[in-house]
Amino acid sequence: MGRLIHFEVHVDDMDRAKRFYGEVFDWRFEDWSEYAGMPYFGAVTGDEDEMGINGALMQRQGPPPEKGQPMNGYSCTIGVEDYDAIESKILELGGKVALPKYALPGMAWQGYYLDSEGNIFGIHQADENAQ
Repeated sequence: MGRLIHFEVHVDDMDRAKRFYGEVFDWRFEDWSEYAGMPYFGAVTGDEDEMGINGALMQRQGPPPEKGQPMNGYSCTIGVEDYDAIESKILELGGKVALPKYALPGMAWQGYYLDSEGNIFGIHQADENAQ
């Protein structure tokens, strides 16, 4: 069985993207540019004893997605403890709502956003009382 072990977020402005993900989700970054031969920063998304995977921010190699085009690729969803607080940080740091917060009844709150680089990602807060 093939298990997802790594992700890459394509970015135009590395410093802006590191600030966005670092401040919104508390990710830490390690410079792996020498290995990749381009600007490439490993993203540490949590402690080793937590469920989840680490990934990277990499320099975009072509034009960014155009506004309004359908998704072409994978959308990653990030687990959060306080949906509304994280949404505020996303918007404060230049992110935009792609699909507003909605209930997955009896399970969670979910929504999708554009990051500072125009990429879509989701946030998910477990809540058995979501309606």
